[in-house]
Amino acid sequence: MQTELSSFKDGWKAHFNKYYYEGSWAGLALRSPGGQSKNIIPELITDAVYMDTELMPSFPSVIELVNTLKCPIKSVRFLNLQAGAIIKPHRDNELAFEKGEARLHFTVITNPDVKFYIEDDRVPFKEGDCWYMNANLMHRVSNEGSTDRIHLIIDCEVNNWLSEMITLSDESSSREDDPGYDTSMIIYALRRKNEEGTNRLADELEKQLNDAKTNNAGSF
Repeated sequence: MQTELSSFKDGWKAHFNKYYYEGSWAGLALRSPGGQSKNIIPELITDAVYMDTELMPSFPSVIELVNTLKCPIKSVRFLNLQAGAIIKPHRDNELAFEKGEARLHFTVITNPDVKFYIEDDRVPFKEGDCWYMNANLMHRVSNEGSTDRIHLIIDCEVNNWLSEMITLSDESSSREDDPGYDTSMIIYALRRKNEEGTNRLADELEKQLNDAKTNNAGSF
């Protein structure tokens, strides 16, 4: 991806809402509502049909990655926060796992001086990482380094496969006062889907959560 990005210079679109950031913050839309590459902020458009844009064929590595994700894909885009730029504290309303949609961040290019906070916790993004983040929580970013920070951001619909992937992954949570919070939210999202596979997984997670609570009861 880094190699493909280095040879791709045109097509970047500045984020239109200057209230959200200072400096340069731009995107490349590879999959968007209606397949329009100008649509770099897909959450503003509801009930849209998502299609690959004319830019997608320029990134075969992204096509290969997307094909490994066994869940419905909505938007796919690169976002570049250039050196010295900041994204102000904000929330992306309703964009969270428990609402049926998950935003995945794939770190393509970064530097140690990029500071990404969700609420008060700094997220240690490293190149090659994939993180799910609850964008419905307050978050902010500052690129205090001398190089650009580029993430590939994929918005997915929650299904049984994605639920299992997130549940089985390494966990980092700002809800340290309630260790069962994330699992409860996943169970809630699975129940909302109300499918045979999601209900079965919700039953399993619910049993694990109840067992953990029982084991912790009375511990000193």
